[in-house]
Amino acid sequence: MTEINIDQIRFDEKGLVPVITQSYYSGKVLMQAYANREAILKTVETGFATYYSRSRNELWIKGETSGNKQRVVDIRVDCDGDSVLYLVVDYGVACHTGKESCFYRDIDFKEKEKPDPYEILHALYKKIEERKEKRPEGSYVAKLFSKGSDKIIQKVGEEAVETVIALKNRDKNEIVYEASDLVFHLLIALVDSGVKLEDIQEELLKRYK
Repeated sequence: MTEINIDQIRFDEKGLVPVITQSYYSGKVLMQAYANREAILKTVETGFATYYSRSRNELWIKGETSGNKQRVVDIRVDCDGDSVLYLVVDYGVACHTGKESCFYRDIDFKEKEKPDPYEILHALYKKIEERKEKRPEGSYVAKLFSKGSDKIIQKVGEEAVETVIALKNRDKNEIVYEASDLVFHLLIALVDSGVKLEDIQEELLKRYK
């Protein structure tokens, strides 16, 4: 974790600063809470997200009782120094309702039906994992898993060829459609192989120069 210059943080008159917590890998905003100086120092020391409870007037470590801990990869401060961002690897859900994120409703207070574009790959990966485990009747993904790894690999190859043809044809709509098919089946193959999206992201980070 990057060292933080805590003296640059602008705590309010009560010694608190709002903390936004975001998934390091998916980019999903998980929750918002508060921290005081001690909570942030404790987070840096332990590597796990620590906050300050305004109702109980004490520090609390996310997941200390539920097990849904958040390992903090990085801490960032906004341009004015009066808001903090925890980038975390989350082990379980963030919300007390059982939802992955506390921000699961739109402004009309209706629950969101689809993931946001930035998190679609991670959302699809989780959905594929769910299909593999539960094997719901009528599911294309479940049917593909039932046919075994060789069939899944074959489908990836077929979609790759179709994507190459689309690229050769220089047809944007065709490229988008076939590339989406390829990515979707590649995600199925990754789940089948036990490879996490996070593994791919870490490898790509190594190649960013």
